[in-house]
Amino acid sequence: MKVMTSPLILTGRKVVGGYAEGEALVTTQTISGWGGINERDGSIIERRHELVGQSFAGKILIFPGAKGSSGWSAFFHMTRLNDVAPAAMLFTRMTTKIALGAVVTRVPAMTAFDADIYQTIKTGDHVVVDADAGTVTVHPT
Repeated sequence: MKVMTSPLILTGRKVVGGYAEGEALVTTQTISGWGGINERDGSIIERRHELVGQSFAGKILIFPGAKGSSGWSAFFHMTRLNDVAPAAMLFTRMTTKIALGAVVTRVPAMTAFDADIYQTIKTGDHVVVDADAGTVTVHPT
């Protein structure tokens, strides 16, 4: 018998507005755009990354932020053009690189949460992001 768990609600700051829901994909490692992702299928290709081989396409991507060059935003922009972008992005380290990447990807994006998102959200959880309201609702699996 499966025990139903109450949803958890986090609050944070909107970077890009909008609403999205889907399966969480969580990493505590930053993601490199140029050389770190395949913009054609939305997968992590950085060999030493804990998510190598996994796709973020259509998922709620939870990660610290961007690493690498300013080309980061261009690669995430290409995921949008190729229809393989994440459904939303939740991150903990605000930089100009991640801010521009979030804007050009055009998906709901949030930061500055009232709780540790890596302790609260696990890969596979169902997550509802309402960036305009500043809320993230987590339905643990």
